[in-house]
Amino acid sequence: MKESFVMILLLIIVPTILPFFIIMIAGNLKYNKKIKKVIMIILSIIYNDEPKLVINALELLDNEIPKLKDKIKSVQLCFTTDPFMYGYEEIQKMSLKCIEKLNSAGIKCTVLTKGILPQELAGLSKENEYGITLVSLNEDFRKEMEPFSASYVDRIEALKYLHDSGYKTWVSIEPYPTPNIIKQDFCTILESIKFVDKIIFGRLNYNKLVSAYKNHKEFFNLLVKLTIDFCNDHDIAYHIKEGTISD
Repeated sequence: MKESFVMILLLIIVPTILPFFIIMIAGNLKYNKKIKKVIMIILSIIYNDEPKLVINALELLDNEIPKLKDKIKSVQLCFTTDPFMYGYEEIQKMSLKCIEKLNSAGIKCTVLTKGILPQELAGLSKENEYGITLVSLNEDFRKEMEPFSASYVDRIEALKYLHDSGYKTWVSIEPYPTPNIIKQDFCTILESIKFVDKIIFGRLNYNKLVSAYKNHKEFFNLLVKLTIDFCNDHDIAYHIKEGTISD
């Protein structure tokens, strides 16, 4: 009954708020392959399986930069989409052109991706900061939860290249799952990124599996301590997302 209700809602909801609804579904139902398959089919129908570029993006920047550049400290690329979406060369090229245009106006860019940071970024402003999302090193988990993303190893290697090229690099370890979702060694993940300049850590929210995990609050409190201790030991800046620590 619950699954049927979910399917009906997914079919009638408008595309503009569909992503937010899917987040809600993922957070309040147990992982269900049938539901996940239907969600992917509906997304494929609505978005034709392909991301869409804003073809006049560079023209828009040309119009807006002169008006706003004195007010802008930096531009984040980005939390609503991925500037280096894995497998889409045209998106990578456009993102590079946008970053280059912003840099030429003296505007710093901060990048976050689940794709592969291209080496061409090493030829842009040294003020830029480059980051990746990393919540595991388990490729089976990635294929299940991030099926269209780059491998964890490839992400880390690309980030390391930019670090070695003299850029500030960072990693977002969020949303981090509880052991009843995946059992993994958190310290091994930290060790794989000990070269970065900053680590952001945050828990997985709005998920019944997390709440169902006994002592989940204590679990995340422990990981926060491990993150802070690791960063202090390796001279790495850190930020703990609001709501991750519990009293």
